[in-house]
Amino acid sequence: MPLDKNIKKTMVIGSGPIVIGQAAEFDYAGTQACRVLRQDKIEIVLVNSNPATIMTDNNIADKIYIEPLTLATVKRIIEKERPDSILSGLGGQTGLTLCMQLARDGFLEKMNVRLLGSSPETIDKAEDRQMFKETMQSIGQPVIPSVIATDVDTALAFAHDLGYSVIVRPAFTLGGSGGGIAANDAQLREIAANGLSLSPIRQILVEKSIAGWKEIEFEVMRDRAGNVITVCSMENFDPVGIHTGDSIVIAPAVTLADKEYQMLRSAALNIIQALGVEGGCNVQFALHTDSFEYAVIEVNPRVSRSSALASKATGYPIAKVATKIAIGYTLDEIINAVTGNTFAAFEPTLDYVAVKFPKWPFDKFVYAQKELGTQMKATGEVMAIADTFEEALLKAVRGAEIGLNSLNLPRLAAKSDDEIRALLNTVTDERLFVLYEALKRGISVDELYTLTKVDRWFLHGLVNIANGDGHP
Repeated sequence: MPLDKNIKKTMVIGSGPIVIGQAAEFDYAGTQACRVLRQDKIEIVLVNSNPATIMTDNNIADKIYIEPLTLATVKRIIEKERPDSILSGLGGQTGLTLCMQLARDGFLEKMNVRLLGSSPETIDKAEDRQMFKETMQSIGQPVIPSVIATDVDTALAFAHDLGYSVIVRPAFTLGGSGGGIAANDAQLREIAANGLSLSPIRQILVEKSIAGWKEIEFEVMRDRAGNVITVCSMENFDPVGIHTGDSIVIAPAVTLADKEYQMLRSAALNIIQALGVEGGCNVQFALHTDSFEYAVIEVNPRVSRSSALASKATGYPIAKVATKIAIGYTLDEIINAVTGNTFAAFEPTLDYVAVKFPKWPFDKFVYAQKELGTQMKATGEVMAIADTFEEALLKAVRGAEIGLNSLNLPRLAAKSDDEIRALLNTVTDERLFVLYEALKRGISVDELYTLTKVDRWFLHGLVNIANGDGHP
């Protein structure tokens, strides 16, 4: 299915100001999208409120509007420019939400503007918590016991029935904004009220806490013909309960048995088919550590922060391929720009390890709350590639520019063993270094696993570094 010849002029919505959870990754994705559109001689109308991005350079688009990303502004620009289509999945949550609002109030239909990529129905199935839950149940995919709440009382009633702790996840927000883990009524009232105020549709998901399970992600692609592939699997160093943006992430997943990997891979492909996503999609799973029980946490029906990591780790140009799919191509028609002689329908194979290490702003905001949870706090990240996890982790720590060239954090040396154990009970940006210090002092892998639920495979990797086997 080649290029849709009816697409002549497309609007691309950027992600706006750089905020936590939505930074340069989406500037990169939007820029790649514009380059693809230009290759196919499609006129580009770009809207972004942030002038300090690559995508607002004069040579990226034909018409550039540096305007506030509001519904009124975008409507005014559409009325003036009269694009025939709008690209929804490359501008992060900001772009996706604006496109959904334009579609919902009938403005796109009135102006005869097509929404390229995933349809409004598909986006709703993934982003609306109630529809997502119903869709997963309809295809037999397990979800965590939960309730959809539009008021605080509903959330409290659910917590009283199920018991604490519970996790709050607002609908249509980014980086876990407005979410959190509540251990009592007071915490739930505060988190639920905040989540409802931040959700554009005033809706939150309140679910049973499964903190401590493994968190696994799959980046998958689908075209309109129903072809699906897995681009990359990723595994969080931290268990469920810490936002993936605040966790060290390893690609590909390294601690799964083949049966577990194939089970989750098949589930991810079934989910993207059921949702009807056209383009890139990120599926997040929670996997019980001692059984084959798993649950679907959430799905992002757009190019996401994880897409940037998967794209860089594998060399598979996700943003470019997603844009090609949006304008009519299928995976078996798209040449992989990296190899030049294979098609996008081939799944990448990794014979190395990529490690993502988050960068937090706590050195600048010394009084900020350093505890990590379901709400993302990192403002950047680095990625390192090596033959082993140990080497990649050390390269990432050095590349993060935090003043360390190893896993030794000098100020921890003066603390007693009891103080180190106490530090392990709270998750902060220094958890990795506390774990390393504990292992150097002879605290066992099994004890650390019990305290933190960080997989033993990763802990043994830290032991290798301490023993000199990881080339520190």
